[in-house]
Parts: sequence; structure tokens; C-alpha cells
Amino acid sequence: MVIEIDELEHQINQMRKDLILIVEETGLNSDDTLRCSRKLDELITLYQKRKNQQNTKI
Repeated sequence: MVIEIDELEHQINQMRKDLILIVEETGLNSDDTLRCSRKLDELITLYQKRKNQQNTKI
């Protein structure tokens, strides 16, 4: 399944909001915070790869 750029942007923005809430509830070093942060990193990396692929096709 290929996720479109717009959907990735939406997921990244939502994950950022979620991460802020998790940090407020559990602290910076909690397992939940680290797990969410890693997922956000993965989404951002995927987004950057897709953007690079898109730019090279132009």
C-alpha cells in the first residue's frame, strides 16, 4: 500500500499532537513517549523519501 504525500502530512501532524499529549501525561523518557517518537521519525523519513522521489520525477 502506497501512502500519498497528503496523507503522510496528515499522519505526521496528528502524531506530533499525540506526542505532545503523551509527553505531558507520561514524561519525556517514558516508553510510550519513545515509541511515539520513533513512529513519528519513521513517518517523517518516509515523507522525505516520497518527496525526494516526487522531485526527481519532475
